[in-house]
Formats: sequence, C-alpha cells, structure tokens
Amino acid sequence: MDGDAGESRDAAGDEAAGEGLAREEYAAIAAFRLELRRFLAFSEAAAAKVGLPAQQHQALLAIAGHDGPPTVGFVAAQLLVAPQTAAELVSRMVEAGLLTKAASPQDRRRVALTPTPKAEALLARLTAAHLEELRTLEPALTKALGRMRRRGDG
Repeated sequence: MDGDAGESRDAAGDEAAGEGLAREEYAAIAAFRLELRRFLAFSEAAAAKVGLPAQQHQALLAIAGHDGPPTVGFVAAQLLVAPQTAAELVSRMVEAGLLTKAASPQDRRRVALTPTPKAEALLARLTAAHLEELRTLEPALTKALGRMRRRGDG
C-alpha cells in the first residue's frame, strides 16, 4: 500500500515505543476501542435491519462519498479487501439492484459504479441513523481521545 492514506504503522510498532506506558494509556485505548465496537455493532445491526450486509453498506457509503466515478478498485481500497473480493461484492450488489455498472466516462476501459435509487434510499435512511448514533457516542469518543491526547502532550 505504498503511500496509501489507509496505510498504518506496523501493529507491533517499535518495542521501545511501548516502554513506560501507564495503566491510563491502556485504559484510554480500551475505552476508545469499546466505543468503536459499539458503533460498529450498531452499524451492522442497522444495516441488517434494512436487509443490507455490513460490507455492502460500507461499499455504498464509500461510493456515495467518492468524488468522481468509483470503480471496483476504489471499492477494494476503501474496504481493505482484494480486488477479486470487491469484484464479487459488486456483482452481488448489482444482482441485488443496488448498483449499476457502466464504462467510465474518463477511461472507457474501466467500469464506473452508480448507486440505484433503491440503494440511495437505503443509504439515506442508514446515514441519518448513523449520524444520530455518532452524536450519542460523541461524548464518550471525545473523552477517550482526550485521554490519549493528554499522554501525547505530556
């Protein structure tokens, strides 16, 4: 993922970087991860309630938020999956009436993806619910992030 915005540090990191961590740092990260899991559990349940697998919901979000015609490669990068996995997902979404495929206006060799009105309606409903849930979780997320930031400032 050379230079990708989604690229992250080695999970293990530098061994010396973990030295001297206090219980508070572990607690701060645990609290933050708990809030993330709460949001993800909410998200999966909300998507399932309207008949969407979580991965299809995530793909629709990425496609709807993309500036320009999204492609299967874009979906793969956004979902952190192999291109073949993204191609299979997109095929299932086309079969479900959630996406259409057409030659990209910028590059006729590529296939551009467009959400259908059905997908747009589902996504609008889900996004409104997700924004409300994020507003509910915001105080706990902000507190957890603040606890981690204080450690970095000191």
